[in-house]
Amino acid sequence: MRVIAKSTLRIFWTKHKDCEQQLKAWYKEAEESHWKGPNDIKREYPSAIFLQDKRVVFNIKGNNYRLVVRVNYDYGLVWIRFIGTHGQYDKINASKI
Repeated sequence: MRVIAKSTLRIFWTKHKDCEQQLKAWYKEAEESHWKGPNDIKREYPSAIFLQDKRVVFNIKGNNYRLVVRVNYDYGLVWIRFIGTHGQYDKINASKI
């Protein structure tokens, strides 16, 4: 999969050092994946939450942080839509962001 954009993660982990390794690991795993549908993601990430409009929520660092992406399975693209604390996540509409 092609993840757009790593810079979003980099900016976040420079402010939140405690999740740098987890975000780097997620990015590497996503880049090396060939997800064809939600079941492929669920096999790798059982706690992933699937929302409308092909959005997926990943728990980062024991659910301290939330990562919301939009996946285009046909083209192998993953767009990072949001990364933030659990509290920040609670204040957004993850299905629309």
